[in-house]
Amino acid sequence: MRTLSILFLLAPIASLAQSGPFAAGLYPVLEKAGCRNCHNDNGVASATRLHFPETDADPSKIEAFGKSLVVLVDREHPDQSLLLRKPTNRIPHTGGLRIKPGTPEETKLLDWIATLTKLSGSELTAALNYREQEDVSATAPINEPELHRLTNSQYNHTIRDLLADQSAPADQFPPEDFLNGFKNQTEGQALSPILIDAYSGAAERLSRTAFHNFESRGGDSHGLIPCKASVPCRTQFVREFGKKAFRRPLTATEQKRYEALMATETDFLKGAQLVVETMLQSPNFLFWMYSTPDPKLEPYAAASRLSYTLWDTMPDAELIQAAEAGALATKQGIEKVARGMLNRPHAHEALDEFTSQWLRFDRLTTASKDRRKYPLYTRETARAMTDEARAFISDLVWNGRDFMTAFTADYGYVSPELASIYAVPAPAKEIERTPFPKGSERSGLLGQGLFLALTAKPDETSPTARGLFVREQFLCQHVPDPPPGVNTNLPPLSADNPQTNRERMSAHATNPTCAGCHKLMDPIGFGFEKFDSVGARRDKLTLEFREPGEGEKGVVKTVSVDLDTNGNIAGIPDSKFTSPADMGPILAKSSQCQECIVKQYFRYSAGRREGPADLPLIRQALQRFQASQFQFKELILAITAMEGTSNVASNYKSR
Repeated sequence: MRTLSILFLLAPIASLAQSGPFAAGLYPVLEKAGCRNCHNDNGVASATRLHFPETDADPSKIEAFGKSLVVLVDREHPDQSLLLRKPTNRIPHTGGLRIKPGTPEETKLLDWIATLTKLSGSELTAALNYREQEDVSATAPINEPELHRLTNSQYNHTIRDLLADQSAPADQFPPEDFLNGFKNQTEGQALSPILIDAYSGAAERLSRTAFHNFESRGGDSHGLIPCKASVPCRTQFVREFGKKAFRRPLTATEQKRYEALMATETDFLKGAQLVVETMLQSPNFLFWMYSTPDPKLEPYAAASRLSYTLWDTMPDAELIQAAEAGALATKQGIEKVARGMLNRPHAHEALDEFTSQWLRFDRLTTASKDRRKYPLYTRETARAMTDEARAFISDLVWNGRDFMTAFTADYGYVSPELASIYAVPAPAKEIERTPFPKGSERSGLLGQGLFLALTAKPDETSPTARGLFVREQFLCQHVPDPPPGVNTNLPPLSADNPQTNRERMSAHATNPTCAGCHKLMDPIGFGFEKFDSVGARRDKLTLEFREPGEGEKGVVKTVSVDLDTNGNIAGIPDSKFTSPADMGPILAKSSQCQECIVKQYFRYSAGRREGPADLPLIRQALQRFQASQFQFKELILAITAMEGTSNVASNYKSR
């Protein structure tokens, strides 16, 4: 016990000994100050020169990062260094005061600045080139296949194309979690017992239905049996159905196993049904191969990667044949095949799925609104809002328009349900492209009902939610969650002191616990206050107060309050605005927003958040996106082709 106790006492000392001067000095100060929350690849300060390494970075990388801060040091006048003046808020700092002047923490900051002023020679050169070195792809050989589980949408579409079954069984599966903004992220694709049971039940029902209307002339209503029922046909059925279900040829062992399983039933159809039921529960069906170190299987992985990204479903026979013919072995080959795939109807379904997740349709379809305050809002209204966004994005993509028009368009796609909210005449069709009224101050997605309604509360707007959505979905910036136990309720309203949300939220700007994050969100949201909880325009805020009077309900007193809709986007220069129409061009011209569009599609296609090794791909895709005048199809092709050859076909992946 005595020896063990000594080891425990020595452990921190040994750890400290392994740490360098930066890790033992200033680094903990910066971490405690919360600098990492904004200064990372997807933080509010992502555009600055200060990016923290990963939280699990090794000591040498932490020290290299510490020395890289020399770019923020004025070597001639250290006391004027940005590294000192920003976190101490001596000059305007988006993150506010992080290190208080005159404290021991500032002393450590000054000590490190003094150290950096002494760097010279190769040590200084390495420090100045830190970011460039970080951009070099850190890769590791793939030792096993990278597998992605079918999302509920992919499951439904795969069952449709494999079994000609339109029942959409995955609609009854447990709801999927959003990670990194999407439902297909591999880190959240563990199999729960409930999901496994759902797969089992679906496989049983689907296999039974598949052979329900078998025709006696040697075929079946779903085209599953490729030959006349017999013993030789058993081999052909297992081989051909297995190749479709697993999206690759069966191994010899698998072929024998499934043939033996089928032979346990004397009735051919019952045996085939058993094989289908079993294969639909196999990991080889439920997980599709994104990449593999096996050169014999890589063409099939490439086919699945293309089909589930561009079509949201399994590869068809033509795509499998292209893979087997070597058409997917090069970047040029992949792009040629992908371009053809984008002309197929399934590509429209896949884009709709991306749109619904990126713009978080789920938040609106599961939300409720105060029917007394917003009688025009119904479930049909919510559906009309998602239909509008879907039609709007589809038009930009498939008709080759500038995708950044998503933020500046002066029109929407209006249905009868939306016409009254937008104050326009009801369209003759179910949904019709309609100019926004002059003076409405609407603009693109920012002025559409979807965004304005899903970022609002049931009975009032939420500037914080609207600002957060812009940060996360359109700028790809992560804003930290509020500290535990913080009261997020706004002060109650009263007839004696009617206030706007801006006035009620003033504490966010003065309370140090809140200010750091809320100043990143609230000023954005204030610029949308001319639009209520369902997206209808208003010139003033109308408040109702119930006062005692005759009758059970008393007297309703109505008060109108002027709105201050001046807003800005911290971190983007010259970003003051007062409405969606003002803000749209700011986002459309912002390189951060343009890069975010690239990142969002990368995350959706790769099933994960981008890492340091992906930065060259992201930048090349962004350059192609910009050079094409923001043609989204070119972005799709850039990411699909480069991702397939740079990190996968070379048998390498990001760490």
